[in-house]
Amino acid sequence: MNIGEVAQRSGVPAKTIRYYESIGLIQPAERTAGGYRIYNGRDLKTLQFIQRSRNLGFSVKQVGELLALWQDRGRNSADVKAVARVHLSEIDKRMGELKEMRATLEDLFHRCHGDERPDCPILNDLAGEEREVDRAAE
Repeated sequence: MNIGEVAQRSGVPAKTIRYYESIGLIQPAERTAGGYRIYNGRDLKTLQFIQRSRNLGFSVKQVGELLALWQDRGRNSADVKAVARVHLSEIDKRMGELKEMRATLEDLFHRCHGDERPDCPILNDLAGEEREVDRAAE
């Protein structure tokens, strides 16, 4: 398979495949006499593994750890679970941050009149003016 075909079949863009190769996440592809990359079924499976891992939000570093574990038949599943545990904690933290962002934005949204007046609590907050007004009131 050439890079276009493996990209289409794996869901990983060709540019990203070249990037993964440059950082050592995947092995350099075999090359034709003309210098074109050639991929085999194992390369495709590896790229699909990476794509699925990235879709689950694992970082490139974590994907590298998972790939190494996947390729190591003597691995301990506890090591795999440890990587997943760290990622779950990161997701939980981000979800908390997103809930806080949503609550703040929802509050600003409801305080904005959304009419022809120029004053807007959303813009004031983004400019730091809401906090200054709040401090002045104290």
